[in-house]
Amino acid sequence: MISQKSILIHDFDYMLPLERIAKFPLPKRDQSKLLIYKQGEISQDSFCHINDHLPENSLILFNETKVIQARLQFQKESGGKIEIFCLEPKQPTSEIQLAFQQRSPVIWKCLIGNSKRWKSGSIKKLIKIDRQEVEFFAKRIEKEGEADLVEFSWNPSHYHFSQLLESAGLVPLPPYLNREAEKEDKERYQTIYAQHDGSVAAPTAGLHFTDEVFEKLKKRNIHSDKVILHVGAGTFKPVSTNSIEDHEMHTEKIIIQKSTIKKLIEKQDEKIVVVGTTTLRTLESLYWFGAKLMINEAPVFSIHQWDPYREKYQLENSLTEVLEKIIKFMNQNDLSELQGETQLMIASGYQFKIADILITNFHQPKSTLLLLVSAFIGDDWKKAYQYAMDNEFRFLSYGDSCLFFREK
Repeated sequence: MISQKSILIHDFDYMLPLERIAKFPLPKRDQSKLLIYKQGEISQDSFCHINDHLPENSLILFNETKVIQARLQFQKESGGKIEIFCLEPKQPTSEIQLAFQQRSPVIWKCLIGNSKRWKSGSIKKLIKIDRQEVEFFAKRIEKEGEADLVEFSWNPSHYHFSQLLESAGLVPLPPYLNREAEKEDKERYQTIYAQHDGSVAAPTAGLHFTDEVFEKLKKRNIHSDKVILHVGAGTFKPVSTNSIEDHEMHTEKIIIQKSTIKKLIEKQDEKIVVVGTTTLRTLESLYWFGAKLMINEAPVFSIHQWDPYREKYQLENSLTEVLEKIIKFMNQNDLSELQGETQLMIASGYQFKIADILITNFHQPKSTLLLLVSAFIGDDWKKAYQYAMDNEFRFLSYGDSCLFFREK
């Protein structure tokens, strides 16, 4: 194991005044500022001109996950308010897409607000779906780590769970916004290309894209493709330990199409642009799955946070060879898509295998996302963030954007 484990998190701290956190989105998505970092130089532009800064013929990849209305608010008969934050499905299926199609009852892993006020028993609320009144129940079953297992049931029972969330749920805004979700958040805390339900936080780098921006990218012959990483609540969890060795990364579900892997092989001589840290972690996780296949490990697509730093996965094979190994595995198993999970931790010293250019927002101090940025552009992340502070950039989920060209 190389020395990533000894990295101290206080080296990734910076002063973020509350007034610099963007609490609301701008009126138009692509009017946010764009900080550009390339070969040690920093400049700025408007996001609507990002096409001018990306190489022609490059391949840009997006995360097409869709944010679910994961926050549910109940009120006990005694008057106490209980908030339930749905994290991931457990029963009758843990497969995220199938979970939304289930009928009553279902069990989900959840975080519970005002937990001490809800020791046992069911709580209920009345909602309307298609003008029909529905009784919606929640029952706390048992603890699971820092979360709880909650059984949801409803009457009439023929509705799908997705319909219950759509009717009763609220947009899961990040806690640092410190405000209730408003009507416009339902649209604005969602990328315009979101397709697949499953995230409890938006892949915020994509929030700046508009149809107009996509048209400009096409004119520069920039190709696009999609992956899926369903963002978990752990993305907001700061590193609370002194060194990252003691921090456990959250696990997230990923899906990648065979056609996308083939396109990565085809575009090896061009630049690979990734929209967001989630897309970057998905593609890099794909590589490490391929590395496991190359040394004939059991073909389970599950990446541990320290896998990239283990000596046995340091290969001399080319990226094309690794990706072709994955294609061969998929062909042998008659798979058109890969489904897996990743806990990948990217920190200073990480050797990137696929991504050349990163589009991302500004991240919280002492976060694993900031560790990722430091791995991508080195210690110059401090220079970039100071530039943003000095030039009135807006920070975090509804804030401005960065375009980082990787230090080779």
